[in-house]
Amino acid sequence: MDLFLLCVLLPLVTVAWGQYSDYYYGPYNYGDNDEWVNVYRQGFNFQCPHGQVIVAVRSVFNKKEGSDRLWNYACMPASQSLGEPTECWWEEINRAGTEWYQTCSNNGLVAGFQSQYFPSVLDREWQFYCCRYSRRCPYSCWLTTEYPGHYGEDMDMMMYTYDYYIRGATTTFSAVDR
Repeated sequence: MDLFLLCVLLPLVTVAWGQYSDYYYGPYNYGDNDEWVNVYRQGFNFQCPHGQVIVAVRSVFNKKEGSDRLWNYACMPASQSLGEPTECWWEEINRAGTEWYQTCSNNGLVAGFQSQYFPSVLDREWQFYCCRYSRRCPYSCWLTTEYPGHYGEDMDMMMYTYDYYIRGATTTFSAVDR
């Protein structure tokens, strides 16, 4: 009888364990610390591979380098429950030297960033690369509390749970602090 139960339950446990792993991201591999997507005071363009979205953002600040930041991102495949990407596009540019708040339009998810540094205002302009999927993304949006409390702090934000996505961002700008 015990052997019979083991033979029946073992496949169920295996299936349940396999499904569990779909709902948690492990540690992100940003690569070596020197592998940033940009160098200080330079522009960059970063896009996840097709079907993947941004799930982690890492950044370090350096006042001596024009009050600029180095950036790094991690991508993961979007949940199968979203289906396949149906379209991707670049959103409007968020201008340097201003405060802004933006989410991807048309129920899109962030799959990349493009940024250009402007030495005249010691700030960057940003543009999001967004992708919409064949099935609507169920969401109620809120701003995360995982952000630097001060403009010069380092940042390491990760989406630890499957089916949580980055849909946008906001920034502050101070003409005094730059």
